[in-house]
Amino acid sequence: MPKPGPRTTTRYSEQFKATAVRLSQLPGVQVQDVAASLYIHPFMLSR
Repeated sequence: MPKPGPRTTTRYSEQFKATAVRLSQLPGVQVQDVAASLYIHPFMLSR
């Protein structure tokens, strides 16, 4: 069940996004590991 109250959405900078994508494309690196290290859900990298 969702939490009551206003929905919050985090706005990430273009630099953060570019870094996250670059890290996830490194050979041998799993998307879920990159997401965990950046404290984001893995789905955010697959979008």
